[in-house]
Amino acid sequence: MPFDYFYGKQGGQYAFYRIPKLLFTDSRFKALSTDAKLLYGMLIDRMELSLKNGWIDGQGRIYLYFTIDEIQKRFHCASGKAVRLLAELDSAKGIGLIESVRQGMGKPNIIYVKNFVSDTD
Repeated sequence: MPFDYFYGKQGGQYAFYRIPKLLFTDSRFKALSTDAKLLYGMLIDRMELSLKNGWIDGQGRIYLYFTIDEIQKRFHCASGKAVRLLAELDSAKGIGLIESVRQGMGKPNIIYVKNFVSDTD
């Protein structure tokens, strides 16, 4: 499949996901899959939309919604893999980069993305 070159201002036409370099260089994240690291970057990106929507809880924490269906579409994968990627990141089952709160009644889980870098690191 032949692809064309970038011309003029086309070079700035894309938005990018920000994935912290520490996820690749810090030994704490060595066991985390590359797909889970990419998903974390997508969740960080989604926080910007949550902030615009005013999705901040009573404790001042930003939360977001990112469904299994959305993960399946972005990663072109089955629901099992999407669930595993979230579990890798989750504080209850995985490394703790996110906290997922069930709402029940067919509503999507609330997701809190955690900041793993502190001033003392």
